[in-house]
Amino acid sequence: MTASAPQDFLPFVRPNIDDATIAEVGKVLASGWITSGPKVQAFEATLSDLFGGRPVRTFSNGSATMEIALRIADIGPGDEVITTPITWVATANVVLTVGARPVFVDIDPRTRNIDLDAVEAAITPRTRAIIPVYLSGLPVDMDRLYAIAKRHNLRVIEDAAQAIDSRWRGQRIGAFGDLVSFSFQANKNITTIEGGCLVMNSPEEAQRAERLRLQGVIRTGMDGMDVEEPGGKFNLTDVNAAIGLAQLQHLDAITARRAELAETYFRCAANAGLADLGIELPLPRDPDVATTNWHMFQVVLPTDRLRGGAAEARKHVMESMRESGIGTGVHYPPVHLFTYFRSLGWREGMLPHAERIGRGIVTLPMFPAMQTADVERVCATLSETCKRLSL
Repeated sequence: MTASAPQDFLPFVRPNIDDATIAEVGKVLASGWITSGPKVQAFEATLSDLFGGRPVRTFSNGSATMEIALRIADIGPGDEVITTPITWVATANVVLTVGARPVFVDIDPRTRNIDLDAVEAAITPRTRAIIPVYLSGLPVDMDRLYAIAKRHNLRVIEDAAQAIDSRWRGQRIGAFGDLVSFSFQANKNITTIEGGCLVMNSPEEAQRAERLRLQGVIRTGMDGMDVEEPGGKFNLTDVNAAIGLAQLQHLDAITARRAELAETYFRCAANAGLADLGIELPLPRDPDVATTNWHMFQVVLPTDRLRGGAAEARKHVMESMRESGIGTGVHYPPVHLFTYFRSLGWREGMLPHAERIGRGIVTLPMFPAMQTADVERVCATLSETCKRLSL
């Protein structure tokens, strides 16, 4: 039997839904209009303001946003889309959904984001798009990304699911670029419980996105209805939008608090001697270039030094942390080694940096309500655990 978690269990994430937000949801429920309506319109307008006036449409989840982006880019059977294997599997699944082929390339072991040298080397005549993923909110080199895309006439669909309020050279991610997808799922920096949004380039793209999120339906007048291309059922509700509007009011404070917690983590990690144990910390950020929103604080374990090795070391560490009352997560195992993607020809050894980091990466607790004592406890417990499990 697995021991039950202590009363003071510290999860790796805890959403903050305050009383004012709950009251707003109550108003929506009482209004009688609970599906897509005025709150969705207000949420989209507020998001558009956040992203410099660009067109924004909301969706029921952050996977739908990327699927719609691929369809807006007219990507389909026979096309290739280059992406990273260190991501939530939805990034690859949406490529498959539109009939295209995901092409995984290795990651930069320092940033843990897609290696842009590898991206350029993987481009073929069939390549139509690049999907970079901003792991834990850290942008890739946006200047180089878009230079590559321009040189090869490629679309860029930014998987910015984790990057709300991250910045590149002072500009918010989403305020520039091509098609930019955000998630508002429950563990994101701001949440609508489930949901997402897509930032686009033109009113025409936004109109198409509106059609595609509601079965492709085009309405005219009181009773006119037509479908020119099939869509899906991806609309956000007013209940979700009301939560999102309330969360956006706290975005600056959330981002600032996460930055404070990250600094506390670096200090406590040094005090606990994590680097001396071979534990890799996140890459220090350069605020003049790439500013992260610190969606997650992730370390990479030295699996070769720990009991269980590559196959079992992380599990042992996570189990021990849980027994000590601390939750952890895995974001992410390398997608190309999942059974389905092996059936497409991917094998171990093809993307060595992604495979090593994917075996050892662990997400530590990070949410605004945490206190310094919580961070100290996490770092001390991780240090003690790795010492005890060392070979």
